[in-house]
Amino acid sequence: MVTLLTDYTTRTILLGTLILGISCGVLGVFAVLRRQSLVGDLLAHATLPGVALAFLLTESRNPALLMLGAAVTGIAAVSLATWLSKRTPTDLNTCFAVTLTSFFGLGAVLLSIVQKSPTANQAGLDKYLFGQVAGLTQEQVILMTILGSVALVGTIALTPSLKVLTFDPTLARISGLKPERVELIQTGLMILVIALSISSVGVILVSALIVAPAVIARQWTQRLSVMITLSALVGGAGAFAGSILSIQRDNTPTGPMIVVILALGAVTSVLFGTALGVVPRRLRAKKSQSGGAS
Repeated sequence: MVTLLTDYTTRTILLGTLILGISCGVLGVFAVLRRQSLVGDLLAHATLPGVALAFLLTESRNPALLMLGAAVTGIAAVSLATWLSKRTPTDLNTCFAVTLTSFFGLGAVLLSIVQKSPTANQAGLDKYLFGQVAGLTQEQVILMTILGSVALVGTIALTPSLKVLTFDPTLARISGLKPERVELIQTGLMILVIALSISSVGVILVSALIVAPAVIARQWTQRLSVMITLSALVGGAGAFAGSILSIQRDNTPTGPMIVVILALGAVTSVLFGTALGVVPRRLRAKKSQSGGAS
């Protein structure tokens, strides 16, 4: 561990993934509380065709261009799913699921075209499926740190509005809060974080980095401020630990390593979390029954 942290390149990479983990952890809180986890999944899978299209059109691996392509198709996917839910009898989650699979299928087709192109050896876009932290450049890490910090600050600034919208929709309407505007900003921040994360965590698993820390935090507290803080810490720690293990084990994708760590944390928290964990709730129920009986 000490040897890893004394290496400048490794420290820089770990700083970038740490920022992403914290940003995803904070952003995921309201996605979980508002039951919008599928939105993150849709956005994550919808970024793949954007990355492939950006490369096919520019033949450049510039991180900013690839992230821009990811953001464009992410916005297009959410817009299409929302439009379908309003114009057809199909519910929103079903539209999300259909759009998710359609965009991911398109991305897989475009990725296969990229791999067959003359510049396929230089493309390296396959890492966007499962992530590869070892392939991050200094330029990418700097961009991730700056924009990740912007997403983090933006989410924190939006917290009061999201809190009212989540827990008291009636008050939100009475106070003149515009839900559409708040949700648009929240979606934009989520797209930004996902576009930043896919090169490290991968398209398939980035939604886990958004949802899992919030799920873990929810099992240990019922206070929103504590949940946000705990989710940020869990996201950062999970991303950091997964990146360390990925670097130590050559050719091990970063995304699966991070998800395994967070999955273990989620299972443990669901069982033993002091707020909503299965074991503590059963113990409290037994104590309540025994107290009532006496």
